[in-house]
Amino acid sequence: MTEGVPRMDRFLKIGGVALMLAVVVAARVLGGTPPKLFGVSAEFILFALTLLGVALLHHRTFEVAVTGLVFILALKLLTDPGFDLAHHAQEETPILVNLLGLLLGFAVLARHFEQSELPEILPKFLPSSALGGFFLLAIVFVLSGFLDNIAAVMIGATIAMHVYDGHLHLGYVVGLVAASNAGGAGSVLGDTTTTMMWIDGIAALDVVDAYIGAIPAFLVFAPIASWQQHRHQPIQRDAAPGARVRKERLFAVALILVGAITTNIFLDFPAAGVWLAILMSAPFLATDWYVVRRSVKGTCFLLALVSCASMMPVNELPPASWQTAFGLGFVSSVFDNIPLTKLALDQGGFDWGVLAYAVGFGGSIMWFGSSAGVAVSNIYPRAKDVPGWLKSGWYVPIAYAVGFFALLAVVGWIPQLPHK
Repeated sequence: MTEGVPRMDRFLKIGGVALMLAVVVAARVLGGTPPKLFGVSAEFILFALTLLGVALLHHRTFEVAVTGLVFILALKLLTDPGFDLAHHAQEETPILVNLLGLLLGFAVLARHFEQSELPEILPKFLPSSALGGFFLLAIVFVLSGFLDNIAAVMIGATIAMHVYDGHLHLGYVVGLVAASNAGGAGSVLGDTTTTMMWIDGIAALDVVDAYIGAIPAFLVFAPIASWQQHRHQPIQRDAAPGARVRKERLFAVALILVGAITTNIFLDFPAAGVWLAILMSAPFLATDWYVVRRSVKGTCFLLALVSCASMMPVNELPPASWQTAFGLGFVSSVFDNIPLTKLALDQGGFDWGVLAYAVGFGGSIMWFGSSAGVAVSNIYPRAKDVPGWLKSGWYVPIAYAVGFFALLAVVGWIPQLPHK
């Protein structure tokens, strides 16, 4: 049985590479800009094959993503005369560097928070029933509105690992990611997509409406995820013997978060503030640099997927409507929501609160659909199981739909005039 798994892996790898090569060759022969196969742009076909590879070879996600990136780039260079690699790289590099810095920096933040020993004391303050898990998800939801959703989910996952003695149900991991994405959907500081809207000229109050959808969605998924976790492993109420809060570690956490918020507001580059704070505290506080090394591969996987998505012909999406926004929520779970948000901003005519909810929370449906999910996978590798994620988090798409239509019922669809 064990020999069959490597054989299947080899079959999938060779078959996937052969299919991608066939798509590139066929697109080159048939021509067209963008080249289409069976009525579908070849870029989308390659990206779909990449995502299928991630689902089937979840223990080789980095290799699959890089392979997909190489073939998509080759397709663009061979078939699209208007594709300027240098210009494309100039536009995408700031986004990629920012994501790289945030994901690695918040891994250090989470380690500081873990070493503060506060997670070891917290169990005595949480209810011992499933309500304790619900409260923890609520904490992540609230934190994400004021911080970045990556920081919120990393803090929540760190606490959860302690209060559940390291035995996390995959459904609860899904709940942590969903709570962080829902909590950040209505705040211009809570998610990269809403920050992009803010920078592009959308008023901060225009995205706050997303909470009208995010709160009902939370009330759907949070009780279910909490009950899954309680049945799997109840909260450990007793604090660790001899545990005491290490204030210097909490100060480092606060410094990193302040740095992220400050540079996000003034420089549109929160990663710079994160690493400035980390380096400022390093001479006075022992820093576990191993967590950065451990997180590099998972982070580079996300960057490869973001790069793939950035080369998609997203201008083929339908015009702005509530139906389009609803669909974008599902699309964002497999596509990167950053280029989707950019397209929506260029098109105009969206209700920005509805769009913020859709692209912000929709990514929770898949583990690689949001940076919060990828960040959690760096410390909880079991999350990189697409079938397991969908099976354990079956309620997230339902919660997304409930929240979306609650938002429409209360606020309606109010497309806005050009914002620039």
